[in-house]
Amino acid sequence: MLLLLLAIILAMGGVMLLNRAYTPEYGLDLAGGTTVTLSPITPNGGAPSEESLNLAVNIIRDRVNGSGISDAEVASAGDNIVISVPGAGQEEVVKLVGTTAELRFRQVLAIAAGSPQPPGEMSTQAPTPTPAPSGSPAATGKSTPKPSVTAEASPSGSPAGRGLSEALTNPSPAATPAASTAPKQAEPTGRATGDAKGEATPSAAPSAAPSGSAAPEDPLAGVDTTGIDPAVLKQFQELDCSKKDKGQGAQDDPNKQFVACDQDGSAKYVLEKAAVTGTAIDSATSGVEPSTGEWLVQLSFKGSGPDQWSKVTTTAFNSEAPRNQVAMVLDGVVISAPVIQEPITGGRAQISGSFTQVTATELANQLKYGALPLKFEKSSIEEVSSTLGADQLRGGLIAGAIGLGLVVVYSMIYYRGLGAVSVLSLVVASVLTYQSVVLLGHFAGFRLSLPHIIGLIVSIGITADSFIVYFERIRDEMKEGRRTLRSAVEVAWVRARRTILIADAVMFIAALVLYFLAVGGVAGFAFAMGLTTLIDIVVVFMFTKPFVALLARLKFFAKGHPLSGLDAERMSIGSPTGSTTVPQEA
Repeated sequence: MLLLLLAIILAMGGVMLLNRAYTPEYGLDLAGGTTVTLSPITPNGGAPSEESLNLAVNIIRDRVNGSGISDAEVASAGDNIVISVPGAGQEEVVKLVGTTAELRFRQVLAIAAGSPQPPGEMSTQAPTPTPAPSGSPAATGKSTPKPSVTAEASPSGSPAGRGLSEALTNPSPAATPAASTAPKQAEPTGRATGDAKGEATPSAAPSAAPSGSAAPEDPLAGVDTTGIDPAVLKQFQELDCSKKDKGQGAQDDPNKQFVACDQDGSAKYVLEKAAVTGTAIDSATSGVEPSTGEWLVQLSFKGSGPDQWSKVTTTAFNSEAPRNQVAMVLDGVVISAPVIQEPITGGRAQISGSFTQVTATELANQLKYGALPLKFEKSSIEEVSSTLGADQLRGGLIAGAIGLGLVVVYSMIYYRGLGAVSVLSLVVASVLTYQSVVLLGHFAGFRLSLPHIIGLIVSIGITADSFIVYFERIRDEMKEGRRTLRSAVEVAWVRARRTILIADAVMFIAALVLYFLAVGGVAGFAFAMGLTTLIDIVVVFMFTKPFVALLARLKFFAKGHPLSGLDAERMSIGSPTGSTTVPQEA
């Protein structure tokens, strides 16, 4: 057990060295951070309902503090929501909490360049798709990586026998508008075979305007407007995606056709009514594609979501370009509009592209924790100082050192030689606690705050209580006068471990209940208390008991030396006759 514990400590230390994680991450009160105040925007300009405000608070709290251990705080203040996030440079978190994060899948009806293009520049600004390699039935033109949607293999497989990851491909963000604005040759089957095989060759662009002419190209030139609302077509003509304040981040009605820009403003789309909405998403997780090492976001649908997803991909597959594309729209912006290569069943999909670990995790959290019921604007952003927290930290560390010192002094005076076991147990527990805090901060976003430190200080008593129970059981066995120290150690352990486990179980259950029912600092205190309770069990079972068993083999303890804490004089305390002797080892 001792060797296994040593291996665990060395392994955790090795992980710290490999990741260069040597110190804990600190919370808002110890490291400072950012406080953001969000003000709700309602359609009628009035105050939001209490129900919608509380729901928004819960969703934002889950987004910024999904694990419950990052020390972020979210609370309502009147009609506003105040978010306090530890650490500097929290632009990503500000963006995360301020978006509605409502994902919609819509079939593409029309595409054009995002901003007006002079006719003479069309050929240079919008290259045609790159042909696929010969014999490849599922490739289209590729370009600069950007998020795209693919699908995971379903249990039933794809109709064409290929993996569903090949069912979606993302056309070039620059090429698509050009191909869609040029006149298309209608096919009898209505299927975009050119796009599916990478052979799309747009018709010649309109002749260049005379020299010096700046008349923009009509975005509706060559576009099939069948089934598109005239009002939506007008919006499509007028939309200029180069203007950051227009067409970006709008709240879209899932029951109406919609005009939107893509993320970089290079293309604009007319989109059909939403076929699948974010409420149909069952789970969203980030991960790495083993074959490519690329970060992606995996989605699974629930309820009617799988059928809706299958229906829209089937419809797109049987449509002519650009209606053979399905756009993924997040907060009114087209994240990706891949070409559907075959109907997709199974209710699973994945979003891939130029993600990093941070951006993939951020998007997964947005989708996983749901859409905000309100739209917000950032009314204020303030930096929070850590000066006061640093002073409190210093006071907390001093208090912890004093408490630890008193426990050590008491153990050495009362238990003498056995007191060394308690001191070493506390040292091992401290090492494991420090390593756990550092690794949790590096991998799980744990941030050490004052409530956590209080919980860690309280744990000193929990650890001390465990070895006191064990030592007293050993002395009780020795007082009977019928056992040697080695046998007393084993018999006492059988009786003591039940008491230790029950006491730690009660403490852990209390911490667990407090963690799930409380928020903020109280939840942080509960987390620290639960963590140290688990560490206490590890230390007692893997260090304290095996170490005492080793010491029982030494003559210093086995013979009852006066400084061992197991001498005859101390064993007679509490005896009816007052003359108990310690059995000698053979």
